[in-house]
Amino acid sequence: MGHRFSKRKLEGTENLSPGRFSVSEEAPPHYSSYSTGSEMAVSMETPTQRPSEVVNSRQDNRRPSIYSTMDAMPHLEFYANATATGRIRRCRPSLETLRKTVDVDSGRGSVSALQESEIESEENGPGGKTAQPVRFGWITGVMIRCMLNIWGVILFLRLSWITSQAGILLTWLIILMSVLVTSITALSVSAISTNGRVSSGGAYFMISRTLGPELGGPIGVVFSFANALACALNTVGFAETVRDLLIEYDSQIVDSVNDVRIIGSITVTVLLLISLAGMEWESKTQILFFLVLMVSFVNYFVGTLIPATPQKQSIGVFGYRSEIFLENLFPDWRGADGDFFRMFAIFFPSAIGILAGANISGDLKEPEIAIPRGTLMAIFWTTVSYLAISSTVGACVLRDASGSMNDSLPLNFSEPCEGLSCGLGWNFTECQQSGTCTFGLANNFQVLIQVSGFGPLIYAGIFAATLSSALAFLVSAPKVFQCLCKDNIYPFIGFFAKGYGKNNEPLRAYLLCYIIAMCFILIAELNVIAPLISNFFLCSYALINFSCFHASITNSPGWRPSFRYFSPWTGLFGAVISVVLMFLLTWWAALIAFGLIIFLFGYVVYKKPGVNWGSSVQASTYNMALSYSVSLAGVEDHVKNYRPQCLVLTGPPTLRPALVDFVGSFTKNVSLMICGDILMVRTNSSALKRPNKKNGSRNSNDMIKWLNQRKVRSFYTSFKASDLREGARHLLQASGLGKLKPNILVMGFKMNWHESSSKGIEDYINTIYDAFDSNHGVCVLRMMDGLDIRDELETEGMLCSSVCNTANDQIKTVFQSNQGKKTIDVYWISDDGGLTLLVPYLLTRRKCWRRSKVRVFIIGEQQTMENDRKERFEETLAPFRLNEGQLDERTAQQQRTEFTWKVTDKEMDALRPKVCVCVSLPVAQADCPSSLYMSWLDTLSYGIHCPVLLIRGNQQNVMTFYCQ
Repeated sequence: MGHRFSKRKLEGTENLSPGRFSVSEEAPPHYSSYSTGSEMAVSMETPTQRPSEVVNSRQDNRRPSIYSTMDAMPHLEFYANATATGRIRRCRPSLETLRKTVDVDSGRGSVSALQESEIESEENGPGGKTAQPVRFGWITGVMIRCMLNIWGVILFLRLSWITSQAGILLTWLIILMSVLVTSITALSVSAISTNGRVSSGGAYFMISRTLGPELGGPIGVVFSFANALACALNTVGFAETVRDLLIEYDSQIVDSVNDVRIIGSITVTVLLLISLAGMEWESKTQILFFLVLMVSFVNYFVGTLIPATPQKQSIGVFGYRSEIFLENLFPDWRGADGDFFRMFAIFFPSAIGILAGANISGDLKEPEIAIPRGTLMAIFWTTVSYLAISSTVGACVLRDASGSMNDSLPLNFSEPCEGLSCGLGWNFTECQQSGTCTFGLANNFQVLIQVSGFGPLIYAGIFAATLSSALAFLVSAPKVFQCLCKDNIYPFIGFFAKGYGKNNEPLRAYLLCYIIAMCFILIAELNVIAPLISNFFLCSYALINFSCFHASITNSPGWRPSFRYFSPWTGLFGAVISVVLMFLLTWWAALIAFGLIIFLFGYVVYKKPGVNWGSSVQASTYNMALSYSVSLAGVEDHVKNYRPQCLVLTGPPTLRPALVDFVGSFTKNVSLMICGDILMVRTNSSALKRPNKKNGSRNSNDMIKWLNQRKVRSFYTSFKASDLREGARHLLQASGLGKLKPNILVMGFKMNWHESSSKGIEDYINTIYDAFDSNHGVCVLRMMDGLDIRDELETEGMLCSSVCNTANDQIKTVFQSNQGKKTIDVYWISDDGGLTLLVPYLLTRRKCWRRSKVRVFIIGEQQTMENDRKERFEETLAPFRLNEGQLDERTAQQQRTEFTWKVTDKEMDALRPKVCVCVSLPVAQADCPSSLYMSWLDTLSYGIHCPVLLIRGNQQNVMTFYCQ
C-alpha cells in the first residue's frame, strides 16, 4: 500500500484541509451502539455542528461506562515528521494515557477535552494566520521546467551536425540510448517520490533518505556544485551566441573573450535578481521562455514546408526530398570526433535536465503526483522533438554545400559532377573534394536557423533555452544545498540553511551559487571542467537508481511506493549503465567525481552524524543478520569454531567500565558480548500488579551510545527481577538468538561479601552454580580497588552525568592503556577444556596486549622445578635484599640512602611485572556452603595488585590439538 490516498471526496468535505481521515475538521465521527437481539450494531453519525458545539454536546450526552476510551481517529498528522513542520504536530494518546482511569463526570482526559484543547491551540496559536507559500502543479512546476532544462543549445546548434556524422538511424539510437538512461532514472525517481512525502532537496533528499547520510551527503555537495557549474555553462553558451551575433554585425564590446565575460556577468546577475524575487516570478519567467521556444519550434517546422529559394539551395537546404533522406540515413564519420561514442558524449548532456522538477520538490503542491507525471511527460515530449528535428533536418539538408550561387547547374550541363547535389541542380563537387564546403549539415552549426521560416526566431529559441536552463540550475543548486545544510552533515555550512519569506527561500545559498557561477564565467575557459557536469549528473543518476534497487530488494515494510511501473532490476541496470557511461564519456572526469565522492563519503563515515532516516542500508543489515542467524542455527558445532560468547553482569555498564573493557578486550571482532543489567524490583502484590515505570528503569539507548563511544562491541539488555540469582538465571536462558547465545557468564568479584547478608552471599554463589548447571563457563574478575566506581563518581559529583548523560563522560581504565612487555600469568590448576588458556591468548591478539607474554603454571614436575628455581633464586638474593617490610619508614629510608646497592621491594617487583593473573576457578560440590566457597575464592585472589581472573570452562574442549 502506498502513501497516497484516494482523491475522491465525501459529501460535505470540500473545505477540509488535505490529508485528513475524519469527515470533520476537528471532531471525529460519533459512534453509538444499539442492541438488536443477540447482536450489537454500531452506527456512525457525521456531526454537522461547529467543533465547539460538538464538544459541548458530547460532554452533555456522555454516560458513565466501563469502556471509556480516548482513542483518536486515524489522522495523517500522527504520521508526519515532527521536524519537517513549523509547528508542534499532534500525536495520538499513549497506551499509558489510554489505560488511566477517566473521570467521566468532569470530562478530564476525554477525547472531547483533548479536541477542545487542540481547537484552542490552533485558534489562539502564536502564529495566527500566516501567508501561504506558493505551490506549483505538475505542469508548471515539473513538466515545463524539465522540458526547458532538456532543450538547450545542443538541440539548436549541435543536433544537425550529429545527424550528419552519425546519420539519422544512429542519431535516433543515440537519442534513444540517452532517453533509456533518463527514463529508467525517472522511474526510480517516481518510485522514491511516491514512497512518502518528499521535502525540499530533490535528488539529495531522495538519495540520503533512502541510502542514508553516508552516500546522501557526498551527492548533496557534488550535485549542488554541478548545478551551479551548469548555470555558468549555460550562461556562457548564451553569452557566446550573443557575441557571435555581434561579430556577424561587425560589432564588439572589447574582444571575443572579454565580451563573453561581460555579457555572462550581466546575464547571471539578472537571473539572480529574478530568483531573489521569488519562485512565483521565476516560474512566470520560465513560462515566458517556454512560449518563446514553442514559437521557435513552430517557426522551424513551418520553414521545412516552405519551398526552398535558390539562396537556400545554395547552402544545401532543399526541403523534404526522399533522396536526401536516404543519403543522410547512414553515417559519414569525419574528423577526429568522428565516432559513435564521441557523438553520444556530445549529445548526452542535453538529456540531463530530468531532475529540474524534483529539485524544487518543496515548492510543489503534491510532489508525489507532480514528479512522476511531470518528469515522464517531459521526457516523452522532448524525445519526440529530438527525433522529429533530427529526421526532418536530415530529410531537407545536404551534408555539404558551398553557398555559392555560381554552383547551380544549367538544364543541359556538361561539367563533371558527382554526388547527390547533381540530381538537384547544384554542383558542389569541388568543395566536397577539397574539403572547403562551409555550409550543409556537416559544416555549419546554424542549419536550423537556415531552414526555419524566420531565422531570428531560432535565435530567440536559443536564448530561451540557454537562459531557462541557467535559471533552473540557479534555482536548483541553492534548494538542494539548503536541504544539505539543514541536515548538519558537514561542518561550517549551517550558515546557508536559513530560509526567508513564505517560501523559505535560501537567499544566502543563492548568493553562494551566484559567486560560484560568476567565478567560472569570468574564467571563460570551461572546456576542461565541463565534462565534470555530465559525470556529476550521471553519478547522481547511478545512486538514484541504486537507491530504488536497494530499497526494493531489502523487502522493508517501509518501502511501499504507490508508483508501480518500475522494477528493481531496471534500477540496477540504470545504475550500472550510468557508471559505464561516466567512463565512456570522460574517464578522467569520472575518476575525479568518484574521488571526490569517496573523500566526502569517508568523512561522513568517520564523523557518524547523529541522524537516522530509516535508510535501506539499515534494512539490508537487518536482512543479512537475520539470514545469517537462521543459517547459523543449522550449522553443527565444531571445536575449531568455538568462540567465547559472554553474558557480562555489569549492571549499568557506566558504573563498571573496567569489567566492560576487560571482556571487550577478548570479544571485540571475535565473539558475542552482552551486558546484562538486573533491575531489582519490589515483589509485593501491588508492584507485581502494576510495575512502577520509574523503578530501576534505564535508557538502553544511552547505554548503547556509551558502549559505542567507548568502542566496545556489545549488546545491552536489562531484566527486572527480585534478586541477582533470579535475574541471572533468566538472562542465561533468554539472552541471545540461535547459535548466538552466551556460553560464559562473567561477573565481578563480590568485594563486600564480609558485610553482606547471608542471603546476598547465597544469591551470588548460587548464580555461579546455576551457570555450571546450565553448562556455561564462568569468569570472575577481581581488582584490588573493586569494579564499581559509584563511590568515586559520587565523590567527584559526576554520578548524574555518568548515568543520565552517559555519552559525555568516559572514565579510562587499566585495560585501555598499552600493557607493554608485561606477563599474563596463568595458573592452570584444573583442565577445564582449555578456556583458561584460550582467553589469555585472545587477549594477546589485541594491539595493547600484543607485547605481553603468557606464562602458564601447571601442577606437576614442571611446577616443582619452577618452585625450586624460585627458592634458589630467593636464597641467593637474600643477602642483597633490603627488607623494607620489616623496618619502619625512617629506618628504611636511611638504609636506602646508605646501601644503594641493595635491592628494594619496589625494584624487585619491577623485575617481574604482571598485567593479569588467570587462575582456574575451583568447582565446589553441590552441598558446599556458600560462605565456605566464597572464602575459598577470596583466598585464591586476595592481595594481588594486578587484575585477577578466576576462570572455569564447562569441561568441554574449546581448543584443538589435531588439525581435523
